[in-house]
Amino acid sequence: MAAMTTARQATGGKPRSAKQSKGMAETPPAAKAAVAPAVSPLAPKTYPALRPLAGVRLSTIAAGVRYQGRTDVLMTVFAPGTQVAGVFTQSKTASAPVEWCRARLKAGTARGLVVNSGNANAFTGKAGMEAARSVAESAAGVLGCRAQEIFLASTGVIGEPLAAEKITAVLSGLAEKGAADGWRAAAEAIMTTDTYPKLATATAEIGGRRVSINGIAKGSGMIAPDMATMLAFVMTDANLPAAVLQGLLDAGVKTSFNAITVDSDTSTSDTLLVFATGKGAQHPAITKANDKRLAEFRRAFDSVLLNLALQVVRDGEGAQKLIRVDVTGAKSDDSARRIALSVANSPLVKTAIAGSDANWGRVVMAVGKAGEPADRDRLKISFGDQVVAEKGARAAAYNEAAATKAVSGREVDIAVDLGLGKGRARVWTCDLTDGYIRINGDYRS
Repeated sequence: MAAMTTARQATGGKPRSAKQSKGMAETPPAAKAAVAPAVSPLAPKTYPALRPLAGVRLSTIAAGVRYQGRTDVLMTVFAPGTQVAGVFTQSKTASAPVEWCRARLKAGTARGLVVNSGNANAFTGKAGMEAARSVAESAAGVLGCRAQEIFLASTGVIGEPLAAEKITAVLSGLAEKGAADGWRAAAEAIMTTDTYPKLATATAEIGGRRVSINGIAKGSGMIAPDMATMLAFVMTDANLPAAVLQGLLDAGVKTSFNAITVDSDTSTSDTLLVFATGKGAQHPAITKANDKRLAEFRRAFDSVLLNLALQVVRDGEGAQKLIRVDVTGAKSDDSARRIALSVANSPLVKTAIAGSDANWGRVVMAVGKAGEPADRDRLKISFGDQVVAEKGARAAAYNEAAATKAVSGREVDIAVDLGLGKGRARVWTCDLTDGYIRINGDYRS
């Protein structure tokens, strides 16, 4: 599959089950000890070795926020002067950490990042904001900086109060033991229903001087493009001002995190933050995101974003297949994107692929319901290299066996050509299996 790389929010939380809906404000019972889920068959065969980044130290701990028997808090310490940019969920019920970060992003500087899994600190009212403030102020006290320079992210169950004291109690120790090589441990600490840690790395030159980019992410369900991603943190030792980082990020998410969907649900907690320490090789000063000297860095940065985004889809809850949807010939790129998402989000399309059923009629349905310009007699649909429908009917050369083979592998390509214009879009999704139901039906058990 072209453009596939091998380099997942929590999901921000899942709704409470009916049997657990009473006593929302009560402290939940202790969670079961964490049991590692079966690793997705789409997981990378190996994990990249992420090099230390000058100006970045990471540490993790098992604080017992919700899980037992695993790490659940990550603290990252940045060198003074580190610049930050970010994109966040567009949800109208965003979490307290998202609100905290949005309000502090304009200043453009960061000294610390604190992330917890197991509790999203979302829909927790004023107490949730106070919990976020408490964590930020505690981290700032430990690092000797302003609370405005501390960034936060939380992932897990929605609607349950966050026991901030469990996090604040461990921050001093985390700051002391921070190390430059804790990338995999960091990726593992932020997982919820993820089946594997997500890491990516790249290097590039700016003005002839080499810099590095490292990234981690988490996400498996409640994944739909509406900003960026689940939780993702990308860091570089390049010396780039916040405005430049923001420009690179805004462009990069369009073809990565904003081009993926697992279940069409957007989390309350989606957060993608980028940090630049400026402590690597000293390259020429960059003041604009469109600086030609950033060309190689931009390609490397975009590759890290896409790598992490695809790993999220590969770890879609219950996923057995990775699906790429390409739409061409639309009236506009926006129209193509809406059609592509209509196909990618269709439960009928996704279940057909899960069953290796070459039911191209479901793709016809998804194109038609998108509400975008389409002409039945110009439409062409392909599964892999097999044209299955064209000119308003089943393709004359249609072969059921060949079409079935095209949707039977771990990676499936669906192509839709509208024949109306030059608009095009690409999105990725995964199949929909009974595993998704099992995971989400038992999410809080």
